[in-house]
Amino acid sequence: MTTQDLDLEQRRRFFAEEIEAVVKLRSPYLVDAFATVPRERFLPAGPWTVLADSDMAYQMCGGPQRYRATPDANPARVYHNIAVAIDPARHLFNGQPGTLGVWMDHLGLAPGMRVLHVGAGLGYYTAVMAECVGPDGRVVAYEVDDALARAAHRNLAGYPQVDLRHADASAPVGGPFDAVLVNAGVTHPLDTWLDAIAPGGRLMLPITAAMPAMGPTLGKGVVVLVTHGDDRALAARIVTVVAVYSAEGVRDPAMNDAVGKALMAGPARWQSVNRLRRDAHEAAPSCWLHGGSCCFSAM
Repeated sequence: MTTQDLDLEQRRRFFAEEIEAVVKLRSPYLVDAFATVPRERFLPAGPWTVLADSDMAYQMCGGPQRYRATPDANPARVYHNIAVAIDPARHLFNGQPGTLGVWMDHLGLAPGMRVLHVGAGLGYYTAVMAECVGPDGRVVAYEVDDALARAAHRNLAGYPQVDLRHADASAPVGGPFDAVLVNAGVTHPLDTWLDAIAPGGRLMLPITAAMPAMGPTLGKGVVVLVTHGDDRALAARIVTVVAVYSAEGVRDPAMNDAVGKALMAGPARWQSVNRLRRDAHEAAPSCWLHGGSCCFSAM
């Protein structure tokens, strides 16, 4: 091991513990995974275009995109709570570890679990989850973009527990899965994802409306945690707000308008959501986001 390798190993551990402290990660498996996976191997060559918290907050408030470049290509530059560009022209980023870390923490990842990851990008967070579930677990990851899927396949070659698929995950995905992470903005959860959740399993997904002022590929909305009860009921609660790249191929334009109207109802209305209904019913005052196949409801 070279001096640089040792330095990066120490930086990864500090990075992981800093993320743990700042966003209050509860899972030791997740902290160890952040300390283990070499983020730089899942990124384009540096120097890198990055976004910090202040940049993201500025954009979410309606300001124009503002990015900055790292001074050099030292891998240590990516071991901070920043989003790193995969394709700046498309506003496509390897997400902020503190943000994705919270989402993954809510999934309760542990050795031996079965995970579905929709929107693998270059594979970094797929690798983090693979570390969490270990060699006895399984991660099925989908990436719709051809170039990203080919790169992710190469990047994940050292993880035999990962099955990387080039598709949009709209067809049956198999399962059951103990945890499902959707890492792109959608207008609604697909039936194939809901059908794949094991009893006791959890789904994290961003529900977003497209925001043309932020660019054609970005949207704003909320992140929802769905939990499959042993009685097959689906509990739901909104965890946080988000600005994220929009999923390709699985958004419903009609639902996009409905999501925008639901978000305009304000935080008090979102926070009343406690259930995901899949039964056929007419829209009612208890429905926060009512769709043809499912409804986020307050009762």
